[in-house]
Amino acid sequence: MGKNLATKILEAHLVEGELIPGKEIAIRIDHCLLQDATGTMAILEFIAMGVPRARVELAAQYIDHNLLQTDNRNADDHVFLMTAAQRFGVHLSKPGNGVSHQVHLERFGVPGKVMLGADSHTPTAAGLAMLAIGAGGLDVAMAMAGHPFHLPCPRIWGVKLTGQLPPWVSGKDVILEMLRRHTVKGGVGRIIEYYGPGVATLSATDRGTIGNMGAELGATTSLFPSDHRTREFLESQGRGDAWRELAADPDCAYDEYDEIDLATLEPLIACPSSPDNVVRVAEVEGVRVDQVIVGSSVNSSFRDLMTVCKILDGRRVAPHVSFNINPGSRQVLENVATQSGFMSLLLAGAQVHQPGCLGCIGMGQAPGTNQVSLRTFPRNFPGRSGVKNDRVYLCSPETAAAAGIFGVITDPRKLGDLMPWPAVENPEKYVLDDSSIIFPLPPEEAGRVEIITGPNIVPFPAFEELPGELAAEVIIKVGDNISTDAIMPAGNKVLPYRSNIPAISQFVFDQVDPDFPRRAKEKGNGVVVGGENYGQGSSREHAALAPRYLGIRAKIVKGFARIHKANLINFGILPLTFKDPADYDLIKQGDKVVFRDLRALVASVAREIPVTVDGREIVTLLEVSERERQELLAGGTLNYVKKGNL
Repeated sequence: MGKNLATKILEAHLVEGELIPGKEIAIRIDHCLLQDATGTMAILEFIAMGVPRARVELAAQYIDHNLLQTDNRNADDHVFLMTAAQRFGVHLSKPGNGVSHQVHLERFGVPGKVMLGADSHTPTAAGLAMLAIGAGGLDVAMAMAGHPFHLPCPRIWGVKLTGQLPPWVSGKDVILEMLRRHTVKGGVGRIIEYYGPGVATLSATDRGTIGNMGAELGATTSLFPSDHRTREFLESQGRGDAWRELAADPDCAYDEYDEIDLATLEPLIACPSSPDNVVRVAEVEGVRVDQVIVGSSVNSSFRDLMTVCKILDGRRVAPHVSFNINPGSRQVLENVATQSGFMSLLLAGAQVHQPGCLGCIGMGQAPGTNQVSLRTFPRNFPGRSGVKNDRVYLCSPETAAAAGIFGVITDPRKLGDLMPWPAVENPEKYVLDDSSIIFPLPPEEAGRVEIITGPNIVPFPAFEELPGELAAEVIIKVGDNISTDAIMPAGNKVLPYRSNIPAISQFVFDQVDPDFPRRAKEKGNGVVVGGENYGQGSSREHAALAPRYLGIRAKIVKGFARIHKANLINFGILPLTFKDPADYDLIKQGDKVVFRDLRALVASVAREIPVTVDGREIVTLLEVSERERQELLAGGTLNYVKKGNL
């Protein structure tokens, strides 16, 4: 029997283990991706390892999240990242050059390579048949230092695409259909591999959109084949020599199957406040819209923006609508301008912002009180926009443009009464401009670069190893699908402290329980209790690192999201699950928790960890590898590495 494409790429990069779903494997990393919200801490972790230069084929640091310079902190950290990138042989994409996912797709992506990125939307590179995985900053720093990446071997989920998308329906509707069917937990522990005749009808940027939001399914990553559409995109970028054909064998098998007939899809929309709260646009038509934003992390390619330009050409957005454009890259903006799209946006009343994440990470563009915001973004978790009780919908560029014109949520197919369908294609040859990318210096020059550290950079905190016994208190109890945005908020108030753990720790659970940091610090040793899919969403390791700084030593939940669980282990927090999920109901905030013989149990490869909760015993499960046990015993991965391991 033949092999699917994901298996082929994993086999070519396998360093340790066997490709048995659920068993730990280690794979070689070709590319590393960092962005500034995670990169400052990742660079500090890389520096702590004492490695003189990045030891991967290509590493790239993007400044795309913390673009607002309301004081010295972001500007100082940008200089830190620029000088560190020069010192360590890392490509640097300057502020305003674009979002990491879009720029890497354009300028660096190579079919068949494996990329590890300190951003959960790294799988955008699926658009170029890269096996691109999101991870915490420490995991990426380790990969940059030349270490393999460890993860549980995923199941391979084959999704067959047939047919062709009808007019006014786009790649965003494909991934919204997947979320409608399978929820934010549906992809956990899986690589989603798309195949079938419908794949050839999707451009590289359509595929990038689908890969990007595979993260919202909880998937390890997504993957498309490398075919004539991949070559078409690489040649348009002047990088045709990077192309090679890659596909699953015709007689291959998958662990799971699904099928989508693209021709049957219609415009879809994710309602507040979860990416899987998906309905047909026609079901919510007529809802007044106050704000529309196109672009940022996803749907920010040339095709997406130019489609909006064509729809708005010669028209005005509704008077009460704030219509915003966040290009994915400087290249996208330049090419839209070259084809006169920029003037269409301005004359329609749109606000065009610099290429970057902006409102997607809560960095400005917050909606007003009780306002409805339609966004082409990948996430609408509660409060992510920067406003509590926000009303954020996720949709395609076509649906966003229709809402801008009509002022209410509108099925974009109704635009067919006003204009022909704008069947926009990506350019055969893009206008190229790499002037905002700083390329690595030769090693001898790089070694003389001084890393400039501003006052906002605080040394990495020291953590103790796992104690023999642990007495703690339940500091907070939360429900299902708690996101990393709920644990550690983003936005312009919080993210400037990303390299200052004592300061950023004061915002842990800020939207859920603002008193959490004080209680955690007072108690000394704390436990967090949660439900299913705990830690979904962003890869930001601060959602583990800051609670650890506050004294959280264990989290007991019904189930973890992959990246967050890995981050907890990296910083010495026990990731425990209930053996009996009904025990969740027996625990309340303030309960006293005792772990007896804890260190011995973790060291003895015990799967079951008994916990005494207010005098009664429950059983939790520690489902980690032997390597991860050693990291937990050491108090975290850095402690483990400093002892000469790996």
